Amino acid sequence: MRLFKVLPLLLILFLAACGEEIETNMSEEVSDFEFTTQDKETLSNEDLKGEWWIADFVFTNCTTVCPPMTRNMAELQQKMKEENLDAQLVSFSVDPERDTPKALKEFAQNFQADFSNWTFLTGYEFQTIKEFSIKSFKSLLKKPPEGSDQVTHGTSFFLINPEGKVIKRYSGTKTEEMQNIVDDLKIVLN
Repeated sequence: MRLFKVLPLLLILFLAACGEEIETNMSEEVSDFEFTTQDKETLSNEDLKGEWWIADFVFTNCTTVCPPMTRNMAELQQKMKEENLDAQLVSFSVDPERDTPKALKEFAQNFQADFSNWTFLTGYEFQTIKEFSIKSFKSLLKKPPEGSDQVTHGTSFFLINPEGKVIKRYSGTKTEEMQNIVDDLKIVLN
């Protein structure tokens, strides 16, 4: 009789151990969007439904954080290939007036971006991306101060689940964080 009491408990513990989850630090719905890619096509949140994806915010004229962030995203893409991890990468421009599809494509090619799973987006007003960044990702975004062309923006990478919810924020400027993203992707994708 005692076995019948212990057996269900052991089964619950076993099943809980099988369903590994990552530690999350966010829970925000990604607002609806449909923006223009580096190839002059469109990408929307509907296109990403059912996919795990990582997002960041950059601009091509950036002289400080965007080059290292984009290098890190390129490294992340390489690590994902090596580990056979199927997720999308999405970089939103925070300077849409300057960042045409052509400018984004040239910028991405400087970092050997593979467009098969990494998309760069533009084709909206600054106010649209500002509201999107703040509402969906809780990420600061401000126009350049007077006399400057440098947009103030957050430097995080974000993990979005297949239901379109931002579940985790990582530092986009720290190279060592790319392995943490890979480790989390291994858990959620397997």
